[in-house]
Amino acid sequence: MEQGADRLVSIVVPVYNAGKFIEKTMEMVRRQTYQQWELLLVDDGSTDDGKKKIEAWCGRDGRIRLIAKEKNQGAAQARNTGIDHASGRFLAFLDADDIWMPDKLEKELRFMADKDAAFAFTSYEFGDENARGTGRKVRVPETVTYKEALSRTVIFTTTVMFDLDKIGKDLIKMPDVASEDTATWWKILRGGYIAYGLDEALAIYRRPAKSLSSNKWEAVKRIWNLYRNEEKLPFFYSAWNFVWWAIRAVARRL
Repeated sequence: MEQGADRLVSIVVPVYNAGKFIEKTMEMVRRQTYQQWELLLVDDGSTDDGKKKIEAWCGRDGRIRLIAKEKNQGAAQARNTGIDHASGRFLAFLDADDIWMPDKLEKELRFMADKDAAFAFTSYEFGDENARGTGRKVRVPETVTYKEALSRTVIFTTTVMFDLDKIGKDLIKMPDVASEDTATWWKILRGGYIAYGLDEALAIYRRPAKSLSSNKWEAVKRIWNLYRNEEKLPFFYSAWNFVWWAIRAVARRL
């Protein structure tokens, strides 16, 4: 993949009490085969030692930047702050406790160029609480439209990438709602964009034993709220999409 000033990737990472992960996260990005990047670590009012660790790494690598917020406002606002500070043509999201394969950026950028895509995402593998791959991989379709996205949550935040020459920052900014990432993908796709899927597992989704997403009842409430209150879909259309969402969510974890 050709690298140059117009190929800079801005990587936005919300950080909240992630001190035990953050050094590995920074080293993981530094080991990427694609090296034209800036790493924007948005500390969301952490109370652990993560901020000091980031500051030390900023002195080692000028591509790493700490953006410190005075108080905790949640992942959506932290990502939006990172988006505001992004100076690259491309924007990627990464959660502090997830893992990228070393060639993630290189392969996804090449894929976006091949597809002339504004919005791309990749397959991923479920990991345990130590981010060790479990062998369970989520396959992704070639494309996802707005209508298709309503009945599946196959787009994983740590795998997405945007071309900011083709899609504006304001559209990518996340609303302050539960499941803000899904709400954002729907908003973008509703605007007429198509998400292109690279069916290669280039990330590992760390799943702690007691994570938010592991609470199935909370997930049900979040997705139903998105249908009815964010997308304002009719009841029966919401129910139809919900049934298919539930079927696919269960299948994805089997």
